[in-house]
Amino acid sequence: MRTLTGVDSACSVLAGGCDSPVRSGDSIGVPMFVQTRAEGAYAFDESGKRFVDYVMAYGPLLFGHTHPALVRGLDAVAADGLVWGSTHRHEVRLAERIRSHLPSMERIRFTTTGSEAVMSAVRSARAFTGRDLVLKFAGNYHGHFDVALLDAGASARTDGGSGSGIPESVKRDVAVARYNDLDSVDALLRGREARLAAILVEPVCGNMGWVAPVPGFLEGLRERCDHVGAVLVFDEVITWLRLGLHGAQGRIGVMPDLTTLGKVMGGGFPIAAFGGRAAIMAQLAPDGGVFTGGTHAGNPFCVAMAHRVLDVLEAHPEYYAQMEALARRLADGLRAILRKRGLPYAVVQDASVVDFKFRSGPPNRNYDDACNADRTAYAAYYNAMLERGILLPPSVNEVMFLSTAHTTEDVDETLTAAEASLEL
Repeated sequence: MRTLTGVDSACSVLAGGCDSPVRSGDSIGVPMFVQTRAEGAYAFDESGKRFVDYVMAYGPLLFGHTHPALVRGLDAVAADGLVWGSTHRHEVRLAERIRSHLPSMERIRFTTTGSEAVMSAVRSARAFTGRDLVLKFAGNYHGHFDVALLDAGASARTDGGSGSGIPESVKRDVAVARYNDLDSVDALLRGREARLAAILVEPVCGNMGWVAPVPGFLEGLRERCDHVGAVLVFDEVITWLRLGLHGAQGRIGVMPDLTTLGKVMGGGFPIAAFGGRAAIMAQLAPDGGVFTGGTHAGNPFCVAMAHRVLDVLEAHPEYYAQMEALARRLADGLRAILRKRGLPYAVVQDASVVDFKFRSGPPNRNYDDACNADRTAYAAYYNAMLERGILLPPSVNEVMFLSTAHTTEDVDETLTAAEASLEL
């Protein structure tokens, strides 16, 4: 019997050959990258070849792979048990630490994934308001439950057609607006204001390229929610900790009613949370009628990992400046290469994130812009960079994430590869 390896073996037993569609490379027509291990800023394939990794598990690995603070002494963490099914003081202390950085989260509940966190926040908002309509934005990715997937960013590409498995009844209770466009919001809500339960938004988008809110946009959403009595939900699954301990809301100064957080808090381990105004969170059972829960929610092992992450960040605030300096070096270098090649693509750099799309003009402002990027050109660039030892996300909607493990040498190696890969 022939032994299958790599992509063949994956496709023989995993649906689609992967457990998350973005990994397949199908969205841009590139081969699936099969990884064997990772260390620091590097990923390794089956042949043992080393790649400078800018995927970083799609954002949560602020310290790169296998950081000592996260991988040492795990036996001691597990010694008292991995899953208890009981409330414990460590999750209480973690909630207190999170609230100290995000004061808008007056009450918190832990979940296992960001999808669960957002799903639970939406359910809580609906219970609190007694309404059903949720307004979200095209190109914002909020996980893989039905409401979130309509016109989502990332690699979802879900329009809610019959092949998506999303019922027509779900679509009646969702309005999908254009990001950075308050006129679009008003047009969709006109005559339906009394039905609006929540506006759900990425305060800074990381799933249709890196897209910042234009001045007044988030403030406008806050005003509209206040005016009609709806709940403003910020999805900070990517932005919290990636943009600092106070997240996007702290930077921008707009306070949501509910916030969702994700695996970045656990350094990549499966832990997430949602929380916000005490009155809204009081809708949750056992105090109210909204059920959210899970066997692994707030489990002591992942909670311990989250404490370790916060320990590192609170002890080393200089890490943010270090990552930003590297990202700026990378972005400036890419701008110079694109200018030299006569390619009119805008390079975006924000904190430790770098992004550029194969589309002429200014940076993306919404999903319409993102959809105009040249997938074929990106696929060619992705393959050329991979040949030169640089691992990029296999999707035109994703971005490059740097970490404390990346070095100046890694960035310079990347720029050398990019200059060769962008030759006309």
